[in-house]
Amino acid sequence: MITLKGNNISLRALEPEDLEFIYHIENDENIWEVSNTQTPYSKFLIHQYLENAHQDIYEAKQLRLAICKNDSRNPIGLIDLFDFDPKNNRAGIGIVIQNEIDRTQGFGKEALGLLIDYSFNQLQLHQLYANIGIDNVSSINLFATFGFQKIGIKKDWIYFNNSYHDEAIYQLINHQH
Repeated sequence: MITLKGNNISLRALEPEDLEFIYHIENDENIWEVSNTQTPYSKFLIHQYLENAHQDIYEAKQLRLAICKNDSRNPIGLIDLFDFDPKNNRAGIGIVIQNEIDRTQGFGKEALGLLIDYSFNQLQLHQLYANIGIDNVSSINLFATFGFQKIGIKKDWIYFNNSYHDEAIYQLINHQH
């Protein structure tokens, strides 16, 4: 099982006891626009997902890790690699910190740094990408901190609040591989 440890946070594999936390994150309509969610998830579906969370990234084509403060095993957020493509050595990356108070403490930045390092040095990925709404300034700034560059705009890509919104795609290429 994967555990990545930083100065203030650690990233760990999901556990069955994370069911309530994931249930609340996945069913928080305030973040549906950033998570590309359109309908609520049942506890049953999340339970099934957690039972299969033991699959490695090569089987599941994704990796979801809990973000925890170092003094606790309770998650404050989730960070994902998705659309894992081992042939082309790339994956999408996404992050969510549940409570606003934790969003300005540097936890997301540390988590993103740990997962980028893992992706490039352990998985030997050539590139990562992130889909970010053009109005999500805090996420844009977070990813830009690590050198992600905007490579395009998907026009009218996300529908929420009764209107369409543009989404940008950001890319980070690992020039060492």
